[in-house]
Amino acid sequence: MPHRTSRRTLLTAGAAATAAAATGALPLAGTASAHPADASTNASTDRRLRRIIAGMSLEEKVGQLFVMRVYGHSATDPDQADIDANLKEIGVRTAAELVSTYHVGGIIYFAWAHNTRDPHQIAALSNGIQQAALGERSRVPLLISTDQEHGIVCRVGEPATLLPGAMALGAGGSRSDTRRAAWIAGAELAALGINQNYAPDADVNVNPANPVIGVRSFGSDPQAVAELVAAQVKGYQGAGVAATAKHFPGHGDTSTDSHTGLPVIEHTRQEWEELDAPPFRAAIRARIDSIMTAHIVVPALDPSEDPATLSRPILTGILREELGYDGVVVTDSLGMEGVRTKYGDDRVPVLALLAGVDQLLNPPNLSVAWNAVLEAVRGGEISEARVDESLLRILRLKNKLGLFRDPFVSGREVDRTVGIRKHLFDADRIAERTTTLLADPGALLPLSRRTHRRLLVVGADPASPSGTTGPPTTTLAGAFTELGFAATALPTGTAPNQAKIAEAVAAAQGRDAVVVATYNITASSTQRALVDALVATGVPVVAVAIRNPYDAAHLTGRGVAAILASYSWTDVELRAAARVIAGRARPEGRLPVPVQRADDPARVLYPVGHGLSY
Repeated sequence: MPHRTSRRTLLTAGAAATAAAATGALPLAGTASAHPADASTNASTDRRLRRIIAGMSLEEKVGQLFVMRVYGHSATDPDQADIDANLKEIGVRTAAELVSTYHVGGIIYFAWAHNTRDPHQIAALSNGIQQAALGERSRVPLLISTDQEHGIVCRVGEPATLLPGAMALGAGGSRSDTRRAAWIAGAELAALGINQNYAPDADVNVNPANPVIGVRSFGSDPQAVAELVAAQVKGYQGAGVAATAKHFPGHGDTSTDSHTGLPVIEHTRQEWEELDAPPFRAAIRARIDSIMTAHIVVPALDPSEDPATLSRPILTGILREELGYDGVVVTDSLGMEGVRTKYGDDRVPVLALLAGVDQLLNPPNLSVAWNAVLEAVRGGEISEARVDESLLRILRLKNKLGLFRDPFVSGREVDRTVGIRKHLFDADRIAERTTTLLADPGALLPLSRRTHRRLLVVGADPASPSGTTGPPTTTLAGAFTELGFAATALPTGTAPNQAKIAEAVAAAQGRDAVVVATYNITASSTQRALVDALVATGVPVVAVAIRNPYDAAHLTGRGVAAILASYSWTDVELRAAARVIAGRARPEGRLPVPVQRADDPARVLYPVGHGLSY
């Protein structure tokens, strides 16, 4: 298969370093350097935390293992539609009722659950949730989490600072930029009361057809990914937020989306050591606070073909015992089809705990999952000591984050941290250093306002990631206009029909250049027909791959004047691409993945490290 060929190709750059990382000795669990917590996690602290655990009822202990979604902008007074959604899905009215009914140890925020309207609302929601927790008998604060990877996965949007995603940072290749991006993101999350972030993505994307990871990965070279994962761990945790490396044991070579199916990774044990393990080893060396599991089958690591989330050989045998990790292990969402394919929703959380998991994330039916774990403990399938083991890890993390001391945040801290000018400035500069110029055969770029002032911006307008203004064509046209060009936007979609193509061709007449935003082009995509028709007008065409850089394989050799990759269609990356095209910034990005030829995937068109400048 093409992606296996590409995998071997990708190993050539830095295989020796990767092998050394894969075989390097790591301390065993329980040693100081393997433990994710700081010096405050000592014997005295553990004794105090064990006393808290000893005072909990079994129901409270079980609840602490769950991290659950909840609808609403307020912990006690959500909108009626959110109350109705909570009653339907969880059987409670509010976040406060969720805490009091199930004693959950964590809550995860989503934009679609209406948790993230604006910074002050988010901070108030976090405070309300913590107030509810401290009103409980055990008075244990909550871990409040979200998926704030940046790039295409972002739950907290503007006016918070939006930053380049992982593959863009991989293109930038700067550990300092990567760490700075994570620190900014972490500082803003902490100010909002969000103390556990499900980032960075530690997957090594060696399959161009990967439907779920792609640009969420830093790249295809294991050692390069490992370095940037470690940088982000230090950035997030230096800002006071728990980082989470995901998705163990590595989701980078899948052709199935684990949200909708159960992927199988056919890597041998040696391939896993060389390709997938290095970023997780690096995260552990960087003292990562938590690691998220993957709903994938890796027969070479566990012949039972259980998903990794439910695999004791993978989570306990490899992650804990071989890699020496003794921090918090959190599942990926238990509502995803990948973990529900083989077992029922009542068995999944039980098997996950037996495999070595600590936190059970977002089960589809909390009552079923919570009661299943409770009954498994009462019936002896899971020992209470096993529950206490996970609970101690969770409480250690809460203690490290200072939640027992003060779990609340202030409006003043929101105002002086979230979306401040310095953060926005840094985000723009970092994004400029990630934009990659792949081809410019006629040296068209940078565009001059004197010779190419009248621009038409066409192309795909995928739904914008949370909190970005979008759509992409409008954002690009607006950015060019601010730079002194006369730019008009004409959305043509991800599958333009002949009428839309004809409309774009007509609109190109009299323009000095056309900028086309492409989105995941395939061999049969009518986006290629759009590009061909525009090229045929004789107007110079500049293509910007706004998600996967692999689009370049379908654009090269078709008469396109220039090809760039932005790695995401968030505002910060699109504006940076416009500045690069206009010559206000130099293209400094270098491909972190290879782009294979469209007509012969066994051959590399643009290798790792490719990128032009001017």
